[in-house]
Amino acid sequence: MPVYRLHYFPESGNSYKLALMLTLCGQTFEPVWTDFGDGVTRTPEWRRDVNAMGEIPVLEVDGERLTQTAPLLLRLAEQFGRFGAETADEKFELLRWLFWDNHKLTGYMASYRFMRTFTPSADPQVLKYFRKRLDDFLGILETHLQQNDFALGKRATVADFSMMAYLHYPADETGYDFAASHPAVKAWLDRIASLPGWRPAYDLLPGKRLPHYA
Repeated sequence: MPVYRLHYFPESGNSYKLALMLTLCGQTFEPVWTDFGDGVTRTPEWRRDVNAMGEIPVLEVDGERLTQTAPLLLRLAEQFGRFGAETADEKFELLRWLFWDNHKLTGYMASYRFMRTFTPSADPQVLKYFRKRLDDFLGILETHLQQNDFALGKRATVADFSMMAYLHYPADETGYDFAASHPAVKAWLDRIASLPGWRPAYDLLPGKRLPHYA
């Protein structure tokens, strides 16, 4: 079996996507906490030795360092034969939601949550802009989930794990009470949380936490 080491920090939803996928596929990994808050990923040494792109997470597979969460999710789905597409049409739909999430939902929620909760003096105008964009994207997801149990219909895939990661964090971090504002999103999050072996990010990813300012 492959040996996995995951470089992460607990607040990273992208790290959680990989930790959750490995866990749901019955795999264990060695957690490698990274001092993101003190800027280690921006140092020349870290970019030389760990990830030239300067990003978390990094997944080591038998010593090979791999980066970028979306292709890693697809690779793991193919490797383990779980949570991937089964037909050409499903593959297109999975990629459609995965790319949309990376460009829109995760991109904005990660930035909004980080600025809102983990920075001491967030610019209110920037937060207002991010929130407006997020309300639009969440409305799109809400409408889809009113008609579908998961992104692809009746079963969970890596597209769901990608979209849900940043949304599942506590409401005092995201600024959203989904039960009140987006009930279909909340029901979908609950369906994912009922998958055998599911665990939330702060259970899967231990280590020193970033200070909260929200």
